[in-house]
Amino acid sequence: MKTTWRSRLMPTLAGWTVALAMFFPIFWMFLTGFKTEITAVATPPAAIFRPTLENYSAVLQRADYVQFAINSVVVALGSTLVALMLAVPAAYSMAFFPTRRTRDILLWMLSTKMLPAVGVLVPIYLLWRNFGLLDTRVGLVLIDSISVLPIVVWMLFSFFREVPSQILEASRMDGATQGQELMHVLLPLSMPGIAATALLSIILCWNEAFWSLNLTTVKAATLTAFTASFSNPEGLFWAKLSAASTLAIAPILVFGWISQRQLVRGLSFGAVK
Repeated sequence: MKTTWRSRLMPTLAGWTVALAMFFPIFWMFLTGFKTEITAVATPPAAIFRPTLENYSAVLQRADYVQFAINSVVVALGSTLVALMLAVPAAYSMAFFPTRRTRDILLWMLSTKMLPAVGVLVPIYLLWRNFGLLDTRVGLVLIDSISVLPIVVWMLFSFFREVPSQILEASRMDGATQGQELMHVLLPLSMPGIAATALLSIILCWNEAFWSLNLTTVKAATLTAFTASFSNPEGLFWAKLSAASTLAIAPILVFGWISQRQLVRGLSFGAVK
């Protein structure tokens, strides 16, 4: 039976409604960054106003903005790299050499994401202090990579399971070792899934705020901490806070927009046989 235009219209409208509802807070934050502080807190909210660049100018003129941005890039890329280095062999072994406890291990890893980060803040803080990792990029890379590791392992495990085992068996018959099988056969075949996993990990690490606020001060703090600095005992400067938030999320929004095809392709990897 052919679908009518009415049956296609409702899902389309529903999709656009959800998309606009999710995008509206970002759009309003972007507009608020062009308002004065008085206009930003006006009641009712001012939809028509004279835009100003003073908030963005004030944010960019802060000498530490570039340092925060560099820290965000280093931490996001470094955490993703460390997580992939640990997750690839783990997912490979569980996907192709499973044991009776493999499923339990995967569920246990995923269950760690259900624990609020504040529940382990004190022991993590004490460990990082004793090892001299407080307010360092290395310390933030380690904790962020640990945070995203369960998700990365689960995604790679799912992608590796989609690779036909006959291909790997053929490589073993040709004399390939497990290392050669992983590096020269499995990884090239799974590259769309690995790319999607890496992209998602970068986004999660870029947006991570809890550990940056609690384990860093100045030297290794990321843009999330930079944004929070506009809330101080003197008051909450909504316009400057909105401008700083826009500048903080703009790079990852552009990055996600550019890589959306690769992300969708990777997430749908293996869906069509």
